[in-house]
Amino acid sequence: MKRILLTVMVIVAGLSAIAPDIHAQARSSNARAATRQEKMDAWHRDMAEFRARSLQDRQLAALTDSIASVQARAALQNQDFVFEADNLTFKNGNLVFVNSTTNFISVKGNRAVIQISPSNYSAGPNGVGGVTVDGAISGQQIIRGKDGRITFSMNVMGIGVNAQVEIYMFPGSNQASATVYPNFNANTIWLSGKIVPYESSNVFEGMSL
Repeated sequence: MKRILLTVMVIVAGLSAIAPDIHAQARSSNARAATRQEKMDAWHRDMAEFRARSLQDRQLAALTDSIASVQARAALQNQDFVFEADNLTFKNGNLVFVNSTTNFISVKGNRAVIQISPSNYSAGPNGVGGVTVDGAISGQQIIRGKDGRITFSMNVMGIGVNAQVEIYMFPGSNQASATVYPNFNANTIWLSGKIVPYESSNVFEGMSL
């Protein structure tokens, strides 16, 4: 009997010693769970704020594009615009990224300037890495497609140029592409960039041929 009582007392003493550890572990586990929940709540808040900011940014970008599109369309209609190119593609398929301030097609009234300056290392005939030609425009035409795309075409005739130019403006923005077909050779050039009103452009015109 004494042996049994002694065994029971040992077990009780052991349980008494273990109990605080169990309670401590439970408190630690609850604390970790609370920390994880706080982190999850903070992550959800951050994501909600991010989505709200992203939506505002998208709405602002859409509004900016819409305003730029309206201005560009009006500039095309008034023949008072500059097509600023950021890349050129030549007949051999070579794509070249260029400076939009020195690569452009400008139209002001009945005068057009076509400047192609792909080189950053050579001054070229125009002094800014390429060729600048200007001339009078004729046969200008604007076609509005069902998809909202606008095609502006014209002939440019002058001392240093005799070419057909087509500019394609996409709906919803002022982004555009253009094709220059020289009548004296087959060196067609494709340009990509944007259209801005003439007075809003910061292009630099080199010396014309």
